[in-house]
Amino acid sequence: MTKIGTNPKHANQLATLLYCADYRGHYSHGLNRLDMYIKDVETDVTAATGNPVILKEGPSTGLVDGQNLLGPVVGKFAMQLAIDKAKQSGVGWVVANNSNHFGIAGWYAMEASSEGLLGMAFTNASPLLVPTRAVNPALGTNPISLAAPNGQEPFVLDMATSAVALGKVEIQHRRGEPLPPGWALDAQGRGTTDAAVGMQGRLFPLGGPEETSGYKGYGLACLVEIFCGLLSDANWGQHIRKWKTHERKANLNNVAKQLDVDPMKCV
Repeated sequence: MTKIGTNPKHANQLATLLYCADYRGHYSHGLNRLDMYIKDVETDVTAATGNPVILKEGPSTGLVDGQNLLGPVVGKFAMQLAIDKAKQSGVGWVVANNSNHFGIAGWYAMEASSEGLLGMAFTNASPLLVPTRAVNPALGTNPISLAAPNGQEPFVLDMATSAVALGKVEIQHRRGEPLPPGWALDAQGRGTTDAAVGMQGRLFPLGGPEETSGYKGYGLACLVEIFCGLLSDANWGQHIRKWKTHERKANLNNVAKQLDVDPMKCV
């Protein structure tokens, strides 16, 4: 990362995150993801240098502009701000926009639990999850994480609100193995076990099809989208750039403000 111009401190934060993901068994989000971060910086989709900026804050809240930096840089900055506020006032709630893929959510939640706090981390993401009764993806894998201190080893929940992260599909595809039922859909909205078809990016919500309560995963994904997309004045849903494309979309809400129109009507 430093060879392509990334700030050494930022590169170190990314390296620590990738190492942590592999160490904890999240192989889909460890070194498996390094090529994506490299390409994003090389193509100027992600900024190699700079620092996140606090746009607004109160005793317990904060709004951060990530300055289009690496997701782990923005996520760590936001979590540290939340930790500081929690220590001062009892709770810290920070949202961020203008960021990028930030790896495993549990890494940030554990930052808080290591300080004796309950840590929560969420992020919206590129649209890959197909809502119940739909055909096309509209939401991201939108993970939820909670870490609670518990002596030497914290309790850590770190899960996608889709049936599985796309990285798991990538690993099956590389191995030449089929997907388990309930992971992915084809272009007609039917379940598939073909890993090559799954790579097209249509994932079931957590729970799978409607018959096995997939609408609950869809609802949880919406919860994360509201926290991380709408509350933070960031891109949301299908307005987020597609997975592994190297072209950024303008922030819908910022465009709407410039045009003086309702962002919910900008489609």
